[in-house]
Amino acid sequence: MTEDQAPRATVPADIDTPDQIAWGLTFRQLAIIAAVGGAGWLLYSAVGRLLPTVVWLVVAVPVAGITVVVTLGRRDGLSLDVWLRHGLSLRRTPTVQAPGRPRAGTPLVATTTEPVVPAPLRTPLTGIASDGTVSVEGTGRQVIACGTINVALRTGEEQAALLDGFGRWLNALAAPAQIVVAAHRHDLTPYATTVLDGAARLPHPALQAAADDYAAFLLELDATRDPLRRQVLAVVAAGHAGAATVRALAALGVSTQQLDGPAVTAALSAAADPYHPPVPGPRAVPGTPITATGRTE
Repeated sequence: MTEDQAPRATVPADIDTPDQIAWGLTFRQLAIIAAVGGAGWLLYSAVGRLLPTVVWLVVAVPVAGITVVVTLGRRDGLSLDVWLRHGLSLRRTPTVQAPGRPRAGTPLVATTTEPVVPAPLRTPLTGIASDGTVSVEGTGRQVIACGTINVALRTGEEQAALLDGFGRWLNALAAPAQIVVAAHRHDLTPYATTVLDGAARLPHPALQAAADDYAAFLLELDATRDPLRRQVLAVVAAGHAGAATVRALAALGVSTQQLDGPAVTAALSAAADPYHPPVPGPRAVPGTPITATGRTE
């Protein structure tokens, strides 16, 4: 590979495709067909004498057709059996949920005389510590804010070195990790307000007019467009994995910062409401008493 030649790697297009066991069918598809066929055979063996064979064939044809459709069909990128299972699970899940526990004796289904009572909202996240450690299903996780680098502007050897370093970090992981890239609505009003506040202190009227025009431009851009800001978060296991991730990404030239409790709470709050600009500044960690509503200079 020359210095200006970009490294390339061939990635199979069917990397997530399940393994085919027999006749081009996966294990799940074979299990569905075998279960339906076995149930039909047992039913026919037990009570087959009660009805003529023609009746059994008439009943078996639609059952076989439905089985084939469910086994081979796909919907929204999922196999039809998985899609139906998710649909049934969603149907049984109450539509109104809230954090907490249900009160004893309160119904979760609406009746003609009783209102709908929210069902308990159960999430894998169970707590956020002040140092930023997130408890997820009994294990600790750390959230690291990451910057970005423009790989396209690097030479071929530099790109290969960056990819090799990133691969070493991935291979060094001993626990599940997640990289979240999100785009949030960016509110430009605070920037315009800051420019207007500082415009009056500028020494020349031309500078003041330029600052006013720039603030008006920011307000117009915020009103007529949807400015976005990108956020990259790496979620790794708490402890040694967090420090190793910071060192590995810093070696690649990526700016990193391990988030504390208020910053993690603000990031999760922004993820829960992606259609509105995040509230500026940190957020109070759940369970921490709030003793002030602002700060004084």
